[in-house]
Amino acid sequence: MSDQRASGQVVSKDGTLIAYERQGSGPALILVVGALCSRALGPSVKLAPLLAGKFTVFSYDRRGRGQSGDRAPYRVEREIEDLEALIAEAGRSAFVFGHSSGAVLSLKAAAYGLPIRKLAAYEAPLIVDRSRPAMQADWLEIQGYIAQGRRSEALKVFLKSVGLPAFVVALMSLLPVWSKIKAVAHTLPYDGEITGEFQRGEPLPGDSWSNVTIPVLAIAGGKSPTWMQNGTRALAAVLSNARQRTLEGQTHDASAKVLAPLLEQFFTS
Repeated sequence: MSDQRASGQVVSKDGTLIAYERQGSGPALILVVGALCSRALGPSVKLAPLLAGKFTVFSYDRRGRGQSGDRAPYRVEREIEDLEALIAEAGRSAFVFGHSSGAVLSLKAAAYGLPIRKLAAYEAPLIVDRSRPAMQADWLEIQGYIAQGRRSEALKVFLKSVGLPAFVVALMSLLPVWSKIKAVAHTLPYDGEITGEFQRGEPLPGDSWSNVTIPVLAIAGGKSPTWMQNGTRALAAVLSNARQRTLEGQTHDASAKVLAPLLEQFFTS
């Protein structure tokens, strides 16, 4: 583990400032988080220090979150450009780890042609069968609440949709973490824009990401819901250079101590 750490900003193509933290030394590795997460909340917090002994790890605030800026109207292409600016800052190519909707964003960035050397995708939220309801109605409800400034209501819809029991959501609303996720709840529709087309309960088209030829590791937790495990297997099946791995005993919130060795092995092999 390395103590080398620095913060900075890059300027995306549309002029938006994207804040990041860099730590460690070695080949560049960028962590792309999912809904409601940032470099200060979510998997990056524990994962980055564990990987910093082998890589120069970049954690960043996706646009609209933390210390990063934002600009309306939102377009997925702008988030791809944010990642492009980070890769340029990292040395013009990088390994990428994407978690949840961040995994889908990373796949879209690879398809766009960004110089990603290898990509590890943890539980991209793909609904490819009828093992759970499609997300379209939920995303529309979330968008409506956000448009009305009702962030707590939007959060409740999202958290229940991804499988949290109602009593857990009610408990969360009383804890300090609620104010943290409420502060970035307005970006939930962004994640809907990124993932929605793959959450209809239909098989992935055979040509999905057909131009993504870099090595991809599609990872799922062994204790995660069936729909997430099915989506991970489907993703590995449609990519031309992918393999799938299940981390037994893990959920969507995987242990960094379990995940980090797998990522290190994949990115250094």
